[in-house]
Amino acid sequence: MTDTAATGEIRNLPLADALGDRYLAYAMSTIVSRSLPDVRDGLKPVHRRLLYAMQVLKLDPDAGFKKCARVVGDVIGKYHPHGDASVYEALVRLAQDFAVRYPLVEGQGNFGNIDGDNAAAMRYTEARLTAVAAALMDGLDEDSVDFRPTYDGTEEEPVVMPAAFPNLLANGSSGIAVGMATSIPPHNAGEVCDALLRLIQEPDCPVEALCALVPGPDFPTGGVLVETRENIVEAYRTGRGSFRLRARWAVEKMSHGLWQIVVTEIPYQVQKSRLIEKVAELMEVRKLPLLADIRDESTTEVRVVLEPRSRTVEPDMLMEQLFRQTDLDVRVPLNMNVLDRDNTPKVMNLKEVLRAFLDHRHEVLVRRSRYRLDRIDRRLEVLAGYLIAYLNLDEVIRIIREEDEPKTHMMRAFGLTDVQAEAILNMRLRSLRRLEEMEIRREHDTLSAEKAKLEALLGDERRRWKAVATEIGQIRKRFGQETELGRRRTEMGRAPSAVVVPIEAWIEREDITVVLSEKGWLRAVKGHAATAEEFKFKEGDQLRFMAHAATTDKLLAFATNGRFYTVGCDKLPRGRGHGEPLRLMVDLPNDAEIAALLVHKPGRRLLVASSAGRGFVVEEAEVIAQTRVGKQILNLADDEKALFCLTVEGDAVAVLGENRKLLVLMADEVPVMTRGRGVQLQKYRDGGMADVKSFTLAQGLSWKSGERQRTETNLAPWLGRRGGIGRMPPNGFPRSNRFA
Repeated sequence: MTDTAATGEIRNLPLADALGDRYLAYAMSTIVSRSLPDVRDGLKPVHRRLLYAMQVLKLDPDAGFKKCARVVGDVIGKYHPHGDASVYEALVRLAQDFAVRYPLVEGQGNFGNIDGDNAAAMRYTEARLTAVAAALMDGLDEDSVDFRPTYDGTEEEPVVMPAAFPNLLANGSSGIAVGMATSIPPHNAGEVCDALLRLIQEPDCPVEALCALVPGPDFPTGGVLVETRENIVEAYRTGRGSFRLRARWAVEKMSHGLWQIVVTEIPYQVQKSRLIEKVAELMEVRKLPLLADIRDESTTEVRVVLEPRSRTVEPDMLMEQLFRQTDLDVRVPLNMNVLDRDNTPKVMNLKEVLRAFLDHRHEVLVRRSRYRLDRIDRRLEVLAGYLIAYLNLDEVIRIIREEDEPKTHMMRAFGLTDVQAEAILNMRLRSLRRLEEMEIRREHDTLSAEKAKLEALLGDERRRWKAVATEIGQIRKRFGQETELGRRRTEMGRAPSAVVVPIEAWIEREDITVVLSEKGWLRAVKGHAATAEEFKFKEGDQLRFMAHAATTDKLLAFATNGRFYTVGCDKLPRGRGHGEPLRLMVDLPNDAEIAALLVHKPGRRLLVASSAGRGFVVEEAEVIAQTRVGKQILNLADDEKALFCLTVEGDAVAVLGENRKLLVLMADEVPVMTRGRGVQLQKYRDGGMADVKSFTLAQGLSWKSGERQRTETNLAPWLGRRGGIGRMPPNGFPRSNRFA
């Protein structure tokens, strides 16, 4: 392609090279001039220019407010050639006490809120600097930092702020550049100052020692930090990691045993209105069955009220649901990617960030001291000239009155410098008093003493670091934990343990009736149906099993292949249709059928048996399957089928063969197993088992004959040992060979 330069030069370049050069220039501009903060003052260029423009406008903390439109106009007109909307957004954020831990701008008017509402237009709002911003720029006019020309060359702006306040860690920063990003959460300024003082005393102290003084971020919106100590230390050691932050909540007792949960602090940068909308959406789709209602009762303080579904709900369980599904629990990233003093992007750990700040403060101290020393030297030079004039006052007056070039004559007569002679000539007549001479001598002595101290300071590194420590101590006193602004807001909590939330807690409980047809169609109907006549089936199909359950229950299906299959009742097809084939929900082989269907009840025991009369008792908790393929419980021979599964409800078991022989044995003769073929319950010369029943021997054996229920209490003739043959059942036993 051709590239036309401003000079008119035309160069032939490959397209990839030309695009690469331009994109690289754009990327570097984004990284250096927009997105990444400086490690020394923690500011991006737009923030630095905002603060400097406000200082030029004399918007000091003790001065009056000025319209934000005036500030934004100065910034984009003199220092920052970008859109006014983006500059005003940056100004607004510096004034939001819920977004910035230590606000740099004090706003007057509507500057937005924690619900995510926007600030008023810049023509309606006013602003001035805060004491923190003043500390950031303290010494700016004392040659403490370099200045550079603005974009149009008509003004100058600071390259970096003197930064007496540790702004990078205290207020944090976030930004996305090209190919890199930064995310630094805010910290407590008092704790950062403690770590800085420790680093001055022990330059070789490890990051772990600094983490003892900076235990974690301190967010303006509070909350509870629930990250493990090991993860926090590792994040500060590497400069990368994340912190788990949760909302602060408490249980508020009410009358009649009722209670509600009140959330008083939400995680950092979470919009309260959006959070409440999310909770309401989850309630609408029934993903928060333990929560009945959510209300926003916030004023200037956050107060979000959560009402439980019932008083029996555990508060911890309810909050665990909310923590898992909403922004009441968030991850705050840490990526300390900053620009060092050479404008080079670098990921620094906690110690490197603190060391860079200390080195900057040391450099600022040296530059300010030299600047002050230079000013003192010039003032002492002038004062020395004044003293010479007082000693030779008459001659000085004569020279001024009579000589055509008094400045040159005075310099030659008294050995004065150009500065001294100029100062004498500019002296007012009222300064010729005797009292003024005494003031000059006193000022000369004071400045001489100060000069000696500054020279000693510049000549001794230990004194300089002691002075830096004193300055940091003063910042800690002004903005540390003892002040209202500096008190820690984020509580350091314990990392949450692995709370096991039962599946029932995630499902809204509702009574249902489970229906399985002869052809294997499964469905759930709302409520507990009384009779089977209420259900309709496909042509040629009819009811096979019906059970009353709840959506929080598990359904156990025992198949003729000896496997148990588990289906959550909340996953059953609902509605007025015929349901869905059970084979679509579980991997049931084509040659197997459902032998029994029951609703899981913890703590029960089940008696399982095959067509060959073999069986055993199994704990119901052992048969729950975790996958679609089910769980093999009863092992079978080639010619056997699993036909029976019933709950153990008494101390005896009645076994009936296809040969119409009845055997009653005690339940303790049937072993409890987890898997296997079981034992022989009844022997058969030919045929197999027709039915089996568990009952209480003292109450007798009952069976249904037609429409009547009959009971035989004298069971001694049929009582025998396991594996017996049995004898013919009592008179009146149904010819169907079934107990029911």
